[in-house]
Amino acid sequence: MANDLTLLVARVLLALMFLISGIPMLMAPGGFAGFMGSIGMPAPMLVTWAVIALKVLGGIALVVGFQTRWAAYAFAAFCLATAFIGHSAPEEASVFWKNLALVGGFLALSVSGPGGLSVDAKRG
Repeated sequence: MANDLTLLVARVLLALMFLISGIPMLMAPGGFAGFMGSIGMPAPMLVTWAVIALKVLGGIALVVGFQTRWAAYAFAAFCLATAFIGHSAPEEASVFWKNLALVGGFLALSVSGPGGLSVDAKRG
């Protein structure tokens, strides 16, 4: 039971960062789309909505433990991509390394699974 509770706390803490940043993006996607366009991202509004979907829907999936391994893989790929696309400048070094640390956390979650306090465990 202690491991299940620890995995629940880990899922919630990992998800919070994405939910806290994703929900405001949902209300005003134009600013982020503008940033995506400014760094040369093709189809910036499409990319923006994909990021919002991952942050909000993926964040909720992590919290409740639904399709946890797939959500963890998606967030690991997202964090790796954003480290290199958006945070590779020298002045962004701490954010770059934070993103790589998150990749490690999500990969660990992908192999540990969501634990017993999850939708996945109840469906299993």
